[in-house]
Amino acid sequence: MTNSTRNAALLIILSVTLVGCADISLSPPVGNPAATPAAPTPTAPQISPTPTPKPSSTPKPTDTPIATHQSTPEPTKTPATAAPTATPKPVIKEDTAKAKALPADRTPYSWYYMKKKTGQVPDFPKETKSFSADQKAVWVGTGKKVYLTIDAGGPLIEVDLMLKSLKANGVKANFFITGNNIKKNPDYLKRIVADGHFVANHTMTHTDFNDLTDDQIRKEVTDFEVLYKQITGKEVGKYFRFPYGHYNPHNLSLVSGMGYTSVFWSTAMRDWEPRANGAEDPYNDIMNNLHDGNVILMHQGSEENMQALDRICKEIIKRGYEFGLVTDLQPKK
Repeated sequence: MTNSTRNAALLIILSVTLVGCADISLSPPVGNPAATPAAPTPTAPQISPTPTPKPSSTPKPTDTPIATHQSTPEPTKTPATAAPTATPKPVIKEDTAKAKALPADRTPYSWYYMKKKTGQVPDFPKETKSFSADQKAVWVGTGKKVYLTIDAGGPLIEVDLMLKSLKANGVKANFFITGNNIKKNPDYLKRIVADGHFVANHTMTHTDFNDLTDDQIRKEVTDFEVLYKQITGKEVGKYFRFPYGHYNPHNLSLVSGMGYTSVFWSTAMRDWEPRANGAEDPYNDIMNNLHDGNVILMHQGSEENMQALDRICKEIIKRGYEFGLVTDLQPKK
C-alpha cells in the first residue's frame, strides 16, 4: 500500500470516529443517568404540589371554626334569652288563668288614692263607686275635720312620746292594733283606752285577707274581739282595717256582715322605711296633702312619725282643723 493510500484510509477512519462521538453527545439514551436531573424540569413533579393549593381549602377549614364560633353565640343567646323569658311566661299564663277563674267578687284590690294639690281631696279607686250597701267602708270625711289613724301591727316605738304628744294637743286618735301586739303588750292597750283614744280591729295576726278562706277571716276578726274584751272588759268598736289595704269585694261584704265598717285612708306615707330627712318627711307628707275630711294613716313602727307627731298636731290645729274619731264617718250609700 502506497503512502497516499494509507493516509486516505486513516482520514476516513478518523472522520467516522468523530461523527460517532458527536452523536453520543447530542442524543442521550433514556437510561443515561444524565437524564435524571431533567426529571424535575417537567411540570409533572410541580403539578403534584399544585393540588396542594387546592388544600388551600385549608382556608375553608378556617371558615369552619368561624362558622362554629358564630353558631355558638346563637345557642348561647337562645338559652340566655329563652330561659328567662320562658320562665315568666308560664307564670303569667297561670296567673291569668287563675284571674280568669276567679269570680268578680274575688278580684283582689289594693287600696290607693291619687293625690292632688294641697287642700284638694284626692281621687279614689273606681271600685269604690260600685260598693254596695252591704259593703260598708269609709275613706274620707267632709268639712274641717281630720281623722288621725295610727296602725300598730308592727313594733311599738316611742309609746310614751306618742301618748304625750297626743295629750299635749288634746288629740284623740284612732288606733288599729293587731291582736298579737296587745297579747304581748296588754298595758299598751290599757294606756290607750285610758287616755280616751278609739281602738279598732286590725285582725289577730296581720295576714293578707286575700290569701285566707272565709273561716280563717272570721277567726282573725273574732279572736281579736275575744282578746280585746279579756284585757279591757269592753267590746271592741266595730271598725276594721284590712292588713296592707288588701281586700276584695267578697271579703269586704264578709267583714261588713260581721258588723264592721272598713276604714281606708286619704293620706299615707312610706313610713315602713327609714326616712331620708328624719321627722321632716312625715311632717311634709301630711301637711302637703292636708284636705277636708282627711283620713291620715300613720304607722307607730316609724320612729320619725313619733318624733314629728307633736309638730303635725299643732300645725293641723293651726290651719283650722279639728281632730275626729272614725265613728263620725258614715259609709256612702
